[in-house]
Amino acid sequence: MPDSIIIIPTYNEKENIERMIRKVFSLPHDFHLLVIDDGSPDGTPLIVKRLQSEYEGRLFIEERAGKQGLGTAYIHGFKWCIARSYDYIFEMDADFSHNPDDLLRLRQACIDGADSAIGSRYINGVNVVNWPMSRVLMSYFASVYVRFITGMNIQDATAGFMCYKRKVLETVKLDKIKFVGYAFQIEMKYTTIKHGFKVIEIPIIFTDRTAGTSKMSTRIFREAFLGVIQMKINSIFRKYPEG
Repeated sequence: MPDSIIIIPTYNEKENIERMIRKVFSLPHDFHLLVIDDGSPDGTPLIVKRLQSEYEGRLFIEERAGKQGLGTAYIHGFKWCIARSYDYIFEMDADFSHNPDDLLRLRQACIDGADSAIGSRYINGVNVVNWPMSRVLMSYFASVYVRFITGMNIQDATAGFMCYKRKVLETVKLDKIKFVGYAFQIEMKYTTIKHGFKVIEIPIIFTDRTAGTSKMSTRIFREAFLGVIQMKINSIFRKYPEG
């Protein structure tokens, strides 16, 4: 059985999802792909289901009722992938802001000794294309803020392009991950590190979507800002077994 699977959460991604699926399956590694759709009214799930016959046994979809949040989508996907014993489990957006070619580099980093690999926008300067300066600054200084509060030596703490070894997701108590928006990515990295796992950053170029609509909002940033402080306080009273 193939060892690698990519989780892609979707909500109204009909402009991107077929191109993304075809691109992933054109890569020189036998990736599987799990789409988790939160009730997209634009027909995104229908596109995925149509392609399942073409990529039988490689393309999967889990449909959920309504928008339940990014974090719960990934937790659902993690549990699905763990139950099927994939060794390398990836997070990636559907909108091509993450270059699918970089999946190979993240996977290789984990083969070479990392327990989790981050596709990092900020490990070598600021590598973001097509974002307004206000959003670049907000994202960059959000990571600075997270490092200050948590003590994590991670340049891109909010990154959503990741590879986890299965043992990480089996060790981390997924049901204790509380955040559902932007802060979910921070909490997963923080918890992974607190369990003693090795996390490394791989430089990528992040290109903002050219099709579809961004799901980012000020509410999501607010959750991250306040949530990081609460997460740090909670960690003082929690014991983390080493991975």
